Amino acid sequence: MVDIARDDDTIEIASPPRFEIGERVLSRSVVRNDGTYRGHDIGDVLVHKGSIGIVRSIGTFLQQFYIYAVEFTDSGHQVGMRAKELCTLDHLP
Repeated sequence: MVDIARDDDTIEIASPPRFEIGERVLSRSVVRNDGTYRGHDIGDVLVHKGSIGIVRSIGTFLQQFYIYAVEFTDSGHQVGMRAKELCTLDHLP
């Protein structure tokens, strides 16, 4: 079995989620299919940098990170993303 690499030691779930359900967010990076998105080949672009989406649900991964299910209306894809991959559009400073 392959070890899962954790990219940092921060336990995000010790704090409240950064985004709320229904919040508009912007993708900070391109998201490609890693093989878990049905109907698309591995490597296909699912979300382009700058795409706008809406947080539909919030889950956790590895008892460490929040995963935000974001629906991107321009592509019709719903993709799980980490907070560091998103930027809010509803609560700008």
